[in-house]
Amino acid sequence: MAQAAITTTAAGSTTPRTSQAELNALLCDVMPPQGCWSEALYLWLTDWTNRLIEFTDGTVELLPMPTVEHQAILSFLNRLFDAHLAPLGGFVLFAGLRVRIREGKFREPDLAVLRSRSDPRNEPRYWRGADVVVEVVSPDDPARDLVAKRADYAEAGIPEYWIVDPRAETVTVLTLGGGTYAEHGMFSRGDTATSALLDGFAVDVTALFDFARPEGRRG
Repeated sequence: MAQAAITTTAAGSTTPRTSQAELNALLCDVMPPQGCWSEALYLWLTDWTNRLIEFTDGTVELLPMPTVEHQAILSFLNRLFDAHLAPLGGFVLFAGLRVRIREGKFREPDLAVLRSRSDPRNEPRYWRGADVVVEVVSPDDPARDLVAKRADYAEAGIPEYWIVDPRAETVTVLTLGGGTYAEHGMFSRGDTATSALLDGFAVDVTALFDFARPEGRRG
């Protein structure tokens, strides 16, 4: 039987023969370089971390940690979606839920909605699509949510995409038709954002952004 790689001291404690630095170097040696990752390795990596990580054609992308404003917006929307969907048999989930766009591409939407829990796309490790996805525009790279993910979610055939932009305090609702998104509406303070897909679902935009403010959250 192979002996564990440890050294026993006189006091009976154990010290690893391999240092953390050596282990880190080993892992760097055996992990594939960017552009050469497989779906299986991506899934393994995201199974073992709570960081938000997306994947495109062999490349792993680590997303920035969300701000308090970002999370407050999602908390507000999550409650509304859940209240609307739960009585109808649907549900909404927070990131980091992996959503498979196609072979070789995964995104982790801020919120993802299925109108039925029994939808076959609801798989144990990730979803194979969604009915609605929501992204809050990240200040580090707005084009990721406004341009890249718009194309990705259209490619995945997701019927509705909500883009919440805290900078302009707008909610844009996009609906899919003919493989591309068209604007159902851009909603600002004083407006009520509506869904084309979820009958009767609406969001008070003023209340949404007021809640995201520190003074609004204290209330």
